[in-house]
Amino acid sequence: MLGILYLVCVLFPEFFAPYGQHEQFDGKYFPPQRLHFVDADGVFHIRPFGYGFKQSLDRKTLELTVKPVTDSRYPISLFVRGTEYKLWGLINTDVHFFGLEDGGRIFLFGTDRLGRDLFSRTLYACRISLTIGFMGVFVSFVLGLVVGGLSGLLGGVVDEAIQRVIEMLMSIPQIPLWMALAAAVPREWSPIQVYFAITVILSIIGWTGLARVVRSKFISLREEDFVAAAVAYNAPITTIIGRHLIPNFVSYVIVSITLSIPLMILAETSLSFLGIGLRPPVVSLGVLLERAQRFQTVALYPWMLIPGAFVVVVVLAFNFVGDGLRDAADPYR
Repeated sequence: MLGILYLVCVLFPEFFAPYGQHEQFDGKYFPPQRLHFVDADGVFHIRPFGYGFKQSLDRKTLELTVKPVTDSRYPISLFVRGTEYKLWGLINTDVHFFGLEDGGRIFLFGTDRLGRDLFSRTLYACRISLTIGFMGVFVSFVLGLVVGGLSGLLGGVVDEAIQRVIEMLMSIPQIPLWMALAAAVPREWSPIQVYFAITVILSIIGWTGLARVVRSKFISLREEDFVAAAVAYNAPITTIIGRHLIPNFVSYVIVSITLSIPLMILAETSLSFLGIGLRPPVVSLGVLLERAQRFQTVALYPWMLIPGAFVVVVVLAFNFVGDGLRDAADPYR
């Protein structure tokens, strides 16, 4: 599942999305479009197709209603030409994985309040949310490994100072701290600058738990004979850490990284959902779910919650992978 998500949403979202992330169409809040194999006359077709549709306003309830136009049938095709895009920012092309023929429109997840295809925007949003987890965990991993290693190996005053700083950071409630740090990001920053700022913000707290574990591992390992022999031979501290200490608990570190990625994804989604994380025109899962804060939107247009299902699937998949790696790395199983 993770392989499919990263292939479709991170590497090739422009190709698999039928439309651009900011492309708008006439009408808003179209419900998810159904694909059919049997037409209105009862004739079966091998290729699925979609109908045209007409949107109207109910004068009594003021609700937008969409009715299919059964006399306009558009078969679905693969490798169709549509909106131009730059693949990986290098290759100009307009080929999309699927689409409707003869000018038909396909909205598998419906559209939002501006008439933008929610399916295409969800694929683009997954690219941001899935990569920000890896970026945040990478920074947390480096900080946790270095700071925790120095604390456990040197001990004494250095260990005391580092542990007090860690305890102070861990005692601060995460959501208020994230909100305060995110509010400090200048509003005039570009989306790329905000992206990296949010990554750093998520990493400020994420490294403390790993640092504690690395410290305890180093304390237990520094008394071993092979470490004492390396110290007696005046081996550099970087060599002791890199060649003698880290390889002895690298399996735990791998599992910890795997289980930390979904926490980073949830943190970014929470910040963006609250409106203090990534902001439009950047598209992330949290940004898409931000509109779902309104009860009226959820009640009338429940398909706006579909990006939340992607968050659930990604978090569960990472947790299953982490549990599997933990079982594989356990020497007592």
